[in-house]
Amino acid sequence: MNALDGPTAEALIDALTTAASDPAVRVVIVTGTGSAFSTGADIAEMAAVEPSSDAQADAEETMRVAAALVRAVLDVPTPVIAQVNGIAAGIGVSIALAADLVYAAEDAQFLLPFTSLGLMPDGGSTLLVPAAIGRARAGAMALLGEPMSAADAARCGLITAAVAPQDLDEHVRTIARTLSRGPRRALELTKRALTASTLALLDDALERETAGQVELLTAPEFVQGLDAVLNHRQPRSRRESS
Repeated sequence: MNALDGPTAEALIDALTTAASDPAVRVVIVTGTGSAFSTGADIAEMAAVEPSSDAQADAEETMRVAAALVRAVLDVPTPVIAQVNGIAAGIGVSIALAADLVYAAEDAQFLLPFTSLGLMPDGGSTLLVPAAIGRARAGAMALLGEPMSAADAARCGLITAAVAPQDLDEHVRTIARTLSRGPRRALELTKRALTASTLALLDDALERETAGQVELLTAPEFVQGLDAVLNHRQPRSRRESS
């Protein structure tokens, strides 16, 4: 389901960095293989990691990679298209929204499930999501973990458009061809201006997310939440409060 582990995230950062420095690249398409765009962090890998003597350093490294991945998408000077072919969850939502244009299959969903694990949204999503759809709708996704369908995402402005699954690939490639034939410098400067005007506070958001997530990743509630998700049960704190 295209869960992102450390090596995969680093490989994606490297690919985006290479594309950003290649003058022959006129447009970049980011998509997933199979039935998902990305289900976010690899939960199974997180559960399998042996306890570290420096949990805070491990958490800080996790957040560094998440921030670097989103920045790598934004730093590509030419247009980036997210082709969301299935569920986008967690950091997958951030990757998609960091793109300039987002086209999703009609059966795709967008999900921020962090609080069910005792965590908070990261990867810039505390800015990227409300910047697109407003604080109230973002709260439903971030606080309640409510999924948003591609159709709803298109209606409220989270994404560019929802497309029939069988047409998504050709639709995105048609858009990419149009962009690749356009005036490169005009597109670059337009992209830069749009990013600057809408995401000027992204670095602040990433810093807040890092501080909060490092605290949460090293807390007992995260271990309980992770175990609960893997074993399909409610976390202890939620059961005790009911």
